[in-house]
Amino acid sequence: MPGPTPTLPQTFLQVLSSCDNYRVGSPGDEKVIPWLLFPDPSSPAVGLLRPEIVAQLRKENESSSAPSWEIHESSDRSWVSFARGIDTPAARSRVMKELCERWRDTGLWPDEISPRKWRAELYPVYRNPFGPRDYPKGGSIDGDTLNYAFEMERAASGLFGIVTFGVHMTVYEEVPGEETQYKIWVPRRAATKQTWPGYLDNSVAGGIDAGRGVFDCVVKESMEEGSIPEDVVKRHARATGSISYFFRTPRGWLQPEIEYTYDLCLPAGSGVQPQPLDGEVESFELLPLSTVVEYIKTGQFKYNCAPVLIDFMVRKGIITADNEPDYQEIVTRLHGRFDYEKWNRF
Repeated sequence: MPGPTPTLPQTFLQVLSSCDNYRVGSPGDEKVIPWLLFPDPSSPAVGLLRPEIVAQLRKENESSSAPSWEIHESSDRSWVSFARGIDTPAARSRVMKELCERWRDTGLWPDEISPRKWRAELYPVYRNPFGPRDYPKGGSIDGDTLNYAFEMERAASGLFGIVTFGVHMTVYEEVPGEETQYKIWVPRRAATKQTWPGYLDNSVAGGIDAGRGVFDCVVKESMEEGSIPEDVVKRHARATGSISYFFRTPRGWLQPEIEYTYDLCLPAGSGVQPQPLDGEVESFELLPLSTVVEYIKTGQFKYNCAPVLIDFMVRKGIITADNEPDYQEIVTRLHGRFDYEKWNRF
């Protein structure tokens, strides 16, 4: 069965650094180009494009009687944007739908958007990723007045370096004693998953598709992935903040991500036990926190799940400034901004 090969034990900071592993403009890295919303250098940047994507967009323009892209390259500054006239969420979404489907069907970047990798889920893109999540109810608006800018296929998000959003919930039980101990429900991803098959995951996790609220996503994923009833989630789940990191995949694609975090402490005697439902999870196991830590440090969790559990341990006072020499670096790195201020300054 596919899955992780345990590594030598790492520190918590090393584990976190394997997820938050990219810095914009690092010496020696390939030059990325900002993807702007409008053909104006002062426009908001909504993504970061690698040279091979820019080259393909240039080919798209050359083969079209009505090019969808404006590409500006100079020794001083380079950027790519939608062409003039593609200036509403609906128009941008239409361009991205046609483009991504064509790339899928012609076999471009099969590691990301082949038919097997295709998710058929739309992710919202915001002009300011730290601004309001104001995707319009019903999905359509007049004009271009919201922070919401357009939507696009989830599988292609890494190709365009957009900020994506998800939810991660830690489901756990408290063990009575002089000091509170924890056991955590840990799923193993199915061998058939498009990404990270066989790895350990957070109890409940999923991307937030366009039009869905954050907590609504928690409720949905709890039932679909773990058979956890809606009333249990609504009664016991607690929002605990968010983490954010900038991940570069082994192939080099850029994935800045924000994950909204939740805790769900199952009351003693509740009778609730997470169980696989939709085929995305192979099994659940209730593990002592000490075992979870061992699996974190030996690389057996999906790249973005270990940081959520590290954040859980920080919040519960298990990882502290007294027992963890990298404490401040860890806490700071859990809440990154993707070097966003640099995105449109190339």
